[in-house]
Amino acid sequence: MIRESVTVVCLALLLSCACRAKPNGSKSKKPKQVVPAIECDVRAGKISLPEFIVKCPSHCRETKQQVYGTGVFASISSICNAAIHSGVITNSGGKVIVRKMAGQNTYKGSNSNGVRSLSLPKWRESFVVTEGKPKKGVIYPSTLDFVPSRPTYVKISQKDKAPAVSTPLPTTAAPEPTMTTPEPTTIVPTTQAPTTTTTPPPPPPPTTLKTRAAVHKVRDAGSGHPYLASVAAARQSQNAQGKSPSQVFRGSAYPNRYPQRASAGLRRPEAGSPMRRHSSSPIGPAFNRGQPIPQERTPITSHSNPVSRSTDLEGNRQAPLDTTHTRVETVDEWRPDANLYESGFSMREQAHAPRAPEHVSQGDPDCKVDLVFLMDGSWSIGKRRFKIQKDFLAEVAQVINVGVAGPMMGVIQYGDDPVTEINLKSYSNSRDVKTSIAKIVQKGGLSNVGKALAYVNKLYFSDANGNRGGAPNVAVVLVDGWPTDKVDEASRLARESGINIFFVTIESADDNEKQNLVEANFVDKAVCRTNGFFSLPVSSWFALRKTVQPLVKRVCDTDRLVCSKTCLNANDIAFVIDGSSSVGTGNFRTVLQFVANITREFEISDTDTRVGAVQYTYEQRLEFAFGQHNTKAELLNAIKRINYWSGGTSTGAAITYAAEQLFSKSKPNKRKIMIVITDGRSYDDVRAPALAVHSQGVIAYSVGIAWAAQDELEYIATDPDKEHSFFVDEFDNLYKFVSKITQNICQEFNSQPRN
Repeated sequence: MIRESVTVVCLALLLSCACRAKPNGSKSKKPKQVVPAIECDVRAGKISLPEFIVKCPSHCRETKQQVYGTGVFASISSICNAAIHSGVITNSGGKVIVRKMAGQNTYKGSNSNGVRSLSLPKWRESFVVTEGKPKKGVIYPSTLDFVPSRPTYVKISQKDKAPAVSTPLPTTAAPEPTMTTPEPTTIVPTTQAPTTTTTPPPPPPPTTLKTRAAVHKVRDAGSGHPYLASVAAARQSQNAQGKSPSQVFRGSAYPNRYPQRASAGLRRPEAGSPMRRHSSSPIGPAFNRGQPIPQERTPITSHSNPVSRSTDLEGNRQAPLDTTHTRVETVDEWRPDANLYESGFSMREQAHAPRAPEHVSQGDPDCKVDLVFLMDGSWSIGKRRFKIQKDFLAEVAQVINVGVAGPMMGVIQYGDDPVTEINLKSYSNSRDVKTSIAKIVQKGGLSNVGKALAYVNKLYFSDANGNRGGAPNVAVVLVDGWPTDKVDEASRLARESGINIFFVTIESADDNEKQNLVEANFVDKAVCRTNGFFSLPVSSWFALRKTVQPLVKRVCDTDRLVCSKTCLNANDIAFVIDGSSSVGTGNFRTVLQFVANITREFEISDTDTRVGAVQYTYEQRLEFAFGQHNTKAELLNAIKRINYWSGGTSTGAAITYAAEQLFSKSKPNKRKIMIVITDGRSYDDVRAPALAVHSQGVIAYSVGIAWAAQDELEYIATDPDKEHSFFVDEFDNLYKFVSKITQNICQEFNSQPRN
């Protein structure tokens, strides 16, 4: 009996536990992941989340939506087509995880999985796509935050404001409009790092920390003048570490054309970075027995770590770039009125030097270029011809008149590997450049021009080496005979980065020697344009001196240095804005926001893209002309201040007025672009005015809203109409065309022939 009672009690307890566990078990079931669906044409830049999951529909490949890049895509790319291109999903659709990244240079095009991606020189935001399997413990948002159709007017968010002195990396341009809706708290951020809040030592005067307008480069304070920079760096290191000037750390410059991290305080070496030997040390691969090594020489010893090869020759330690906080911006203009001695250091630093102040040449302002010569140091050239080459470079330095307000000149010697002989900021007058050239010792090896061009593109034109942003980048290659490696790919990437490549070929291959060429027609594959302007064939080394004047004249002709131009900095853009009564005040502000959003995508300065605006009703009014506002901030404020007019609609007269008031004053080296925005049929004829501006080389876009006439939009637009004419039924949908118009402008620019 007792045993039976115990059995009954146990069974009752088990049943009660099972009944209680069942509802609890049902409550602990994991919620199902809701994956939002998107269309094929949605671009990553239009979703304001750092990481999210989406479901793509089928047959996106047939929509021909553009993709820029391979592996890492520019944010103007279609998410679904990028996923197909990467092989993450097939054309039948599927789930995709998207992670935003900082922008970059050189998005490389390729053909993969039936999708052709295009190359793009640079874009300010990137993204990568992975298979849509959520990470463990991460709940992705079930809804997506898109860029708002009617955001607060040209409002700069907290992250877009100029940083305080304690912020390590200042930003210089306003990004895309951001959502005010907070991001879901369940997302694990993967692309942003916490902002440094530690307070640095007292900053230098404000003039040295001023960020330059609309650029991707921030110059280090105190690095403008070689002597002051070296003295300041040595004194800083002594104060911080108690070491002699010969023990100053020599840091590595960031190996591409991204902005450098500005710091008002002392620089300290990054963890894991080796200490570089002083250049006077007789130990290392650059040591040449019996030959003194020039102070500025930085040889390349290995290709496994390109960062360690790029060294600030003045001894300044370069802080590493925090790519999680970096927005890729574009090149700004050099400030010719900058005071070289406003370096942030006390002028007492020079007190110990008994010599008189060094004369600083201003240079030729009509030849404001950043110029580097790639001199052939291969064994095939011989000592005598190497001396002729040095004499040629010295004479060029004298004729070109080196100076801080004019050309700055550097030299790279290449053989098996390239080596920097003179940085752009090393010398500020022709005399010192000539003296340094005379000390160059022949390196020897093969004539690896392709490797040298890759080095120039990745490392040479950087802030650490003295690149000035607004001055065109020019590389002149001197080659004896022909290169011993291929130049096509390296030169293409250099050109897309904005470098104007010239070739001076001496004693080129004859018919019997052409079989020895590694790459046929290497000059045409490398130079900026194949029109003969960028190539100078020389019959013999003894005739090289005769090319000094012709070469100097060409490199100083900045209007013809077309490779300095990109789709973002080579335009004169005129907005022709409908101010008729049918628009209304609220919708007119939406139109202005649309104008501002397009404007912020371009590099704005008097040497980059310029913007003008005309408002029209029955009459026309010039709101501002090309070049009237030469920074992006000024331009956005000017757009914001445009007052609504109200009246009739005479679109044809407005097009003629824009041609007379704006495009008649356009620069010859600018692409002329007109964007006409209208919400109704015109009271006058638009066909004749449109044909007139088309014949003047103006690329016209038409944007119609609500009651706009489709036939008029097609008359206004440049052929093909489908790429230049757009229509929306509501003003709030104008934002959809910002990326499309920008993409078309860049696609047309990049497809131009090189001849």
